[in-house]
Amino acid sequence: MRKQKVTISVIGSHDAVGKKARKAYQVGALIAELGAVLVCGGLGGVMEQAAKGAQEHGGLTIGILPGKDKKDANPYIDLALPTSIGYARNCFVASCADIVVALEGSYGTNCEICYGLVFKRPVIDLGGWGIKGMIKVRNMAQLRQKIQCLMNNL
Repeated sequence: MRKQKVTISVIGSHDAVGKKARKAYQVGALIAELGAVLVCGGLGGVMEQAAKGAQEHGGLTIGILPGKDKKDANPYIDLALPTSIGYARNCFVASCADIVVALEGSYGTNCEICYGLVFKRPVIDLGGWGIKGMIKVRNMAQLRQKIQCLMNNL
């Protein structure tokens, strides 16, 4: 049987700008460079910047949308999957991932972190969450190392 590609969900703020936006872009680029598929909520902020980074580095991007229209997806989503279930789509973002990378965010991101932990997905903390069970990394080099290690054990 053919091995499936690794999926990595990137979760974070709807309003990432400046340093947060650059970090999200770098995470997306890293995911593409490692040959994984980027999954996100498909809208703006961290989701858009991570998808942009992945797409511009040859990666595949999937957006799990809260609404019913593919047109809602940011322009860097290759495969938009409308769910029509609003924030409940956070469950899908976490459950379809082999690995979850959490950047800075708010309640929605926290919800996705918790789903990831409930589903026993490795959830990498690059956003300063400090939630028990998460894997803390401090920079992109540590993130790369941790993702590579996790991918090798899937």
